[in-house]
Amino acid sequence: MTIGLTKEQKSYAKESAGALMRDDFLYVWWDQTVDEVIAHIRRYGEEQKFIHYLYVVDETGALHGVISLRDVVRRNQEEVVADFMTTNILFIPADLDQEEIARVMKKRDLLTAPVVDSDGRLLGVIHLDDVLDVVQEETTEDFHKMAPVITLGKNIKEASPFFLYRRRIGWLVILVFMNLFSGAGIAYFEDTITASIALVFFLPLLVDSGGNAGSQAATLMVRSLATGDITMRDWMKLFGKEVVTAGLLGATMALAVSVIGVYRGGMDIALIVSMTMILVVLAGSLLGMSLPFLLNKFNMDPATASAPLITSLADITGVLIYFSIANWYLGL
Repeated sequence: MTIGLTKEQKSYAKESAGALMRDDFLYVWWDQTVDEVIAHIRRYGEEQKFIHYLYVVDETGALHGVISLRDVVRRNQEEVVADFMTTNILFIPADLDQEEIARVMKKRDLLTAPVVDSDGRLLGVIHLDDVLDVVQEETTEDFHKMAPVITLGKNIKEASPFFLYRRRIGWLVILVFMNLFSGAGIAYFEDTITASIALVFFLPLLVDSGGNAGSQAATLMVRSLATGDITMRDWMKLFGKEVVTAGLLGATMALAVSVIGVYRGGMDIALIVSMTMILVVLAGSLLGMSLPFLLNKFNMDPATASAPLITSLADITGVLIYFSIANWYLGL
């Protein structure tokens, strides 16, 4: 015996528990005896693919507890369900997002979880294999966004070249125009470059270092937000931690690059490059760790803080920092 889903109950959002749940489960009444429950299982159990738990409801369909098959076989035939059911159970609201469902079930090691509406009525169940499918879909989507590529929605072997072109061209065009700002920054400091041509040698090294540091920080934040290890409230604490970490990274990289600076352009160039390295790594790292939080704040997927996007922003910032320091230090 199952509780069927009505048309209204099937109208939940595509990625919600209401859309993901199944109606192949068994429920029992709170006042049934063990003997009646066993008869109930024998009558309806063959229709079910999974029977991990029996859900206890009242005459309105409201969920009150759960019993396992082990509970049933260990009890006397005359005992009533209400006397031994587990009432402290985890249930899934029907409007909960599928990614959050996967996180909850993984954290609690659940094989099956009941889904209820706003009034506490039992609507369906979600099984572990459904959640594993969700995790795979969400992970694939995050990888595509971090590329960045619009989600394919099909096997890449079946996709035509034109289809792949349409999924990839949008972000690439956006990034092209973003990189124009880097070019504009270089053109603005043309006199500085002319005065010390050795500065050009270090430009790719410095801006790439900022982008790499930013991509590292963004990847750590995106993954931690996705798994629930951190929340929006952790931003300030993580910001302070990232300042220290990025400062140490920048100082170490500055020490390494200063040796090359002395060789290529003398002590002045070495000092400019070293100061720039510290600041671009710091700026890139703080940008990379903060952007996922900002996107999450506006209900956007943090995975959109992709490596190419962070790199482009870090490039623009790096160019401005590098030549501003050079302009100031060389007195130009």
